[in-house]
Amino acid sequence: MIIRDLEKVRASIKEATDLDVAYAYDDLVFPEHAAFMIEFDAETDKKLYCYFHVDCLADSKTEILDQLTQSFKKRGCKLFPKGMFSLNQKGEEIEIRFV
Repeated sequence: MIIRDLEKVRASIKEATDLDVAYAYDDLVFPEHAAFMIEFDAETDKKLYCYFHVDCLADSKTEILDQLTQSFKKRGCKLFPKGMFSLNQKGEEIEIRFV
């Protein structure tokens, strides 16, 4: 069983973007505003994945990914871009849709 280091992810996001973590659930971490989210790898704590919200501008994606990549690298982790997502309100629940 992999122990997920939420503090390492929180610190990396804060350093790279000055955003706080708004929500973490299982293997997903959402910063404020949900422009992107981070997914933990199921096999190792040294590999993470980044998804961008479908409304995130291309220039912003590049800048954010570069900053996050450097921040995670300082902490011994490798960040990989993985795709895009959208969020939809379903009553009191939020549905994550991977695009």
